[in-house]
Amino acid sequence: MKADSFADRLKVAVTLTAGGTAHVIPPGDVKSFALTLRSFGFEGRVAFDLADNTSAGGLEKDTLKAAFLEQDLMEVQLELTAVHTDAAPQPALTSLKVKGLVSERSLVEVPGVPRPGAPLLHRRYEVTFQDAAALLWSQHFPCVLYTQKTMKDVLDAHKGTHIPLVYDWSAVLDATCPQLFLGLTPEHGASFYDFLLWYVDTRDGVLAYDYTAAKYKLSTAKAAEGTPVKLWGPDVDQVTVRFPEVPRHEVTVLNAVAEGPATRPINQQSAVTGIRHDVLLRTPITNEVDARVTLETARLKVRGKEVELGWKRFPATALVPGSLVKLPTTEAWAAAGLAGGETFRVRTLALRGDALASTPDAEHLSKNGGFEFQMATLLEPQAEKWVDLPPYLPPTWPRYVEGLIVSEMGDEPHETWQAYTDSKTSQDGYKVKIPLWANQIVTLPFNPNLLPGHFYFPAYKGERVLVGLDFQKAWLKRFLDWRDTARMPADGQGTHLLVGKTPENGTSMKHSYVDGKPVFLLQRTNAKDTARIEIKEGTLVIRVKEEPA
Repeated sequence: MKADSFADRLKVAVTLTAGGTAHVIPPGDVKSFALTLRSFGFEGRVAFDLADNTSAGGLEKDTLKAAFLEQDLMEVQLELTAVHTDAAPQPALTSLKVKGLVSERSLVEVPGVPRPGAPLLHRRYEVTFQDAAALLWSQHFPCVLYTQKTMKDVLDAHKGTHIPLVYDWSAVLDATCPQLFLGLTPEHGASFYDFLLWYVDTRDGVLAYDYTAAKYKLSTAKAAEGTPVKLWGPDVDQVTVRFPEVPRHEVTVLNAVAEGPATRPINQQSAVTGIRHDVLLRTPITNEVDARVTLETARLKVRGKEVELGWKRFPATALVPGSLVKLPTTEAWAAAGLAGGETFRVRTLALRGDALASTPDAEHLSKNGGFEFQMATLLEPQAEKWVDLPPYLPPTWPRYVEGLIVSEMGDEPHETWQAYTDSKTSQDGYKVKIPLWANQIVTLPFNPNLLPGHFYFPAYKGERVLVGLDFQKAWLKRFLDWRDTARMPADGQGTHLLVGKTPENGTSMKHSYVDGKPVFLLQRTNAKDTARIEIKEGTLVIRVKEEPA
């Protein structure tokens, strides 16, 4: 967004909290600032001077420097208020206030005169800052498994003390999920902040920062409440009406399951024939396909016109993203193709100011200051459903961890197998406990895995397996160890098939070499009772015997 600069007088109040102490900066000592406020968060910069003239016999001492040099997390509050307005009747002056965390900072010491050895009189500080979620969650890469939890539980576990969250998205966030896996690692790039943006975007939700309450809100739709602020036309310098790109594609949901494949088109009026986005699923559950069609239909949005305003004065009633504004009804606004009195929502606000007098002594300790000021806002229709989100890196899965097969069949030492049937989907699955995360249980598909279908060898109780973890799904990647007593000596080059509950209650089929000659042994064992068939060079032995105790 672009806007011409103009001179204005503003009260710019800055409070920097460092080392647990709040340092209030006199408004007249603020030398420059910049803010970009969006519906999902903000970033900014502010520079200010602090006097320290004790070395020259003065009484002013800089109390910020010691804490500023430390590595503690710092917080900055920036508040802007107009000093006067020409609007009639004159409204009460309201302020724009943001509170963020410092990401970068700098310090320059300024002597009284530019010569070596001159006494120090001022320091110029500059800090850049962001909203807490963007700063902290961009450095947060948890790799954690949750089972039988809600997404709200997950967010609450990671918000900490600096990221207040409120929720109005119960259909999605309050649903108990069998599995939620955050496999986020710095090497793969996607942080927890990326994960949140991906989650909101792909599930047609809304992430909004409430500038009044200083909280983040996750919701089903944009807030519609609020009394629109009537814009005062003379405060605005220029008006631009923008028309965002229209989506020219349709969407097709494809289900690639062999039994009952499906192709579900989703049409929209602005699409060009043959241009589409295909969404590929593979699920035997029809309800999952229906749910995805509903979701993709909701996500296919055609955006409305936008209005960009360039200002020539900071308004008496401060605006922030989410504020509702009512356009003036004058003829000039109607000539721009806008309906007089139409209501819009502020989506983005960008402003900056540079002190008209930048020397340290200029306006020192003044209650306000003169600035070369720029301000632009981007408005969207009040009914706009499209959600603005920052660019994000989609998280990638899978991650691989080890697990142990669960079976409740038989006694504890019995190496049994069990298929668990999901009461909602009627699908069978293994249960596997994951020792890394407190033996939580995940469910894997009960299928032949890498074997062809005519081999029926389900994984047995306690078997050590490699599990692939997706966000909400898991599967058996491979088997990691030999069954007890199954391994054969290397000198006999044997192979062994061992089936049954235990080696003492099962059947063993072995093939090995003795003196270079093949030997085949088939033996059934049930405690002391054995039935044995052995075939070797020139010999066939069949024996049924009860072994001695």
